[in-house]
Amino acid sequence: MNSLALRTLAAAQSGNTPGCGEEGMTFLGIVGMRDPARPEAEEAVEIFRRAGVSTVMITGDHVDTAYAIARQLGIAGHRSQCITGEELNHLDDASFARRIRNIRVYARVTPAQKVRIVKGLQQNGEIVAMTGDGVNDAPSLKAADIGVAMGTGVDVAKQAADMILTDDNFATIERAIEEGRGVYENIRKSVIFYCLPIWGTDDHVRSSGSGAGFPSKIQSYTVDQSDHGLASGAGTGSG
Repeated sequence: MNSLALRTLAAAQSGNTPGCGEEGMTFLGIVGMRDPARPEAEEAVEIFRRAGVSTVMITGDHVDTAYAIARQLGIAGHRSQCITGEELNHLDDASFARRIRNIRVYARVTPAQKVRIVKGLQQNGEIVAMTGDGVNDAPSLKAADIGVAMGTGVDVAKQAADMILTDDNFATIERAIEEGRGVYENIRKSVIFYCLPIWGTDDHVRSSGSGAGFPSKIQSYTVDQSDHGLASGAGTGSG
């Protein structure tokens, strides 16, 4: 059942003897319960992938259940990309650093291990956004570059986070990234527009910016500029 992304629950029946507790019960069977991901989650994961954002799953579920869900969503394609909290305990920092790029699913992990995962990704040069809704998620939300709490989560998680998803929808993060990149692109175009009369060319702006401590090349993204507060011809105002 775990391989079918079903959470399992054993059922048993006790006799009529009062006070027998959980002893002497008759096993009836195992029930499989499905808790499917939202339909839009799979599309969001694919959009993230095309935008250069890697999605990693951290869950308390059994590793087989976690892998089955991750495979459906396109997060993991092979069982070797999954690791349990117990296996993580046996990895020293150097071994973990070598494997961290290939791990996509962490199952049955502790709050301390969540923090270790976040810091491991950061040490690997990644900018980490962490989602969570419980008290146990607060340390990792705080450790992440961007802590994202669920709107229905506990107050401790919300206080530790930088952002709250009021609709509890993973796909909302995708829309937030699109909006943010659109604003960033408009700012970049505005800087170039105002600097061109002084420095002459876009290439000169890039080389001069590099000498001032800015990246020598800024990656641009294709988004609809008209919906982000600035017109596509940003910088046309007097100044």
